[in-house]
Amino acid sequence: MSTALHVPEEPALRPWLRLAAAVLPVAATAALGSASTQAEIPGWYAGLNKPSFNPPNWVFPVAWTILYTMIALSAWRLLGTMPRTGPSRQGWWLAILAFAVQLALNAVWTPVFFTAHAVGAALVVVVALLVMVLWTIRLSWRFDRIAAWLLVPYAGWVAFASLLNAAILRLN
Repeated sequence: MSTALHVPEEPALRPWLRLAAAVLPVAATAALGSASTQAEIPGWYAGLNKPSFNPPNWVFPVAWTILYTMIALSAWRLLGTMPRTGPSRQGWWLAILAFAVQLALNAVWTPVFFTAHAVGAALVVVVALLVMVLWTIRLSWRFDRIAAWLLVPYAGWVAFASLLNAAILRLN
C-alpha cells in the first residue's frame, strides 16, 4: 500500500478555449494596431523623414498579417503543452507570462508611435518588445520548439522595427 499523496491532475485546456486564448489576444492586438495607424499613415507618418531602408507602406500590413498568424499559431501550440504537474509547470507559466507581456508591448507600441507621435518613447517600447520576444522564444523552447521557431521571424521583424524607429527618431 502506497503512502504517497495523490494530487489530482488538472484537465488540459479544452480545444475551443485553447484556440480562443491563442487567437483573440493576437486579433485584438492587430485590430488596435490597425486602428492606430489608419489615419496617421497619409498625414503625420508621410511627413516624417525616413531612412533609405524604410519599406514601402504596403509591406507593413502584409508582414504583420503573416507575423500575427505565426504568433497566434505559436501561442496555440504553447498552450497545448501545459504540464499537468511538477516543477516544469512553473516554467510553462513563466513562458505564458512572457508571451502575454510581449504581446502587450506589441499592442502598446503602435498607439505610442502613431497616435501619440512619441517616437522616442516608442523606441523604448519596441526595444523592450524585442527583449521580451527573445525571452519568450527561449522560455518556449523547452516546451515546444516549433512554437519557439514560429516567433523567430517576429523577432527579426521587431529588430528591424527597432532600427527603423531609431533612424526615424534621429532624422526627425
